Amino acid sequence: MANKALNGAEVIIECLKREGIDTIFGYPGGSAIPMFDAILDSNIKVVLSRHEQGATHMADGYARQTGKVGVALVTSGPGATNTFTGIYTALMDSSPIVVLAAQTTTPNLGKDAFQECDTSGMTFAAVKHSYLVKDTNDLPRIMKEAFHIARSGRPGPVLIDLPKDVTAGPCTAPFTDQMDLPGYKIPTYASTESVEKAAEYLKNSKKPLLLVGHSASAPSPLITSFRSACSACTVPCTPTRPCSTAT
Repeated sequence: MANKALNGAEVIIECLKREGIDTIFGYPGGSAIPMFDAILDSNIKVVLSRHEQGATHMADGYARQTGKVGVALVTSGPGATNTFTGIYTALMDSSPIVVLAAQTTTPNLGKDAFQECDTSGMTFAAVKHSYLVKDTNDLPRIMKEAFHIARSGRPGPVLIDLPKDVTAGPCTAPFTDQMDLPGYKIPTYASTESVEKAAEYLKNSKKPLLLVGHSASAPSPLITSFRSACSACTVPCTPTRPCSTAT
């Protein structure tokens, strides 16, 4: 079904609902007004932070505790730059978040306009992927891709840079589950050879200790099996941050 009656911001909010998002964290500003206006007509709860860095940390914490993708919504310029620490924290700790960063209008990009900065370029090294949306009709696909990237493989942050004319302009593209990610490869399981080699190391160790990554703190069938294996082998296990996974 085409979204002829919806503008870009309304499409974004509808995409959030389709991804199961019912809570977002953010702080309003001029360039983000179309998106905050669209939220008023939805059932999505907005948790107002007192600083954009706080919004990204809140989205990060929400993702860790719920297993869902955390979402932060901020304005352009200083609003976007304030998110950097929270974004990098999510990257280092494998936390799935999507940051919706408002931006100046597309004709003003690269012209040192009011509260304009290269948000997508600035955060490139701190995210799994970043987008600068220049065509409103790309929004349904980009939103789908962003959430897929954030939660798949090793989870992490994705940033979407959203010029104000894109969020305020009409979108005629249909909602879609199709993605265009030819270079995105999700890691699979370790090879049998690697697992057998690790088992041999454990077998020959005098005082074995397993130090596992942060992702082991997330509840999943894989982690349950891992803990059972550790218990059966009487090998002590600890994660890189305190949590109930420690055995």
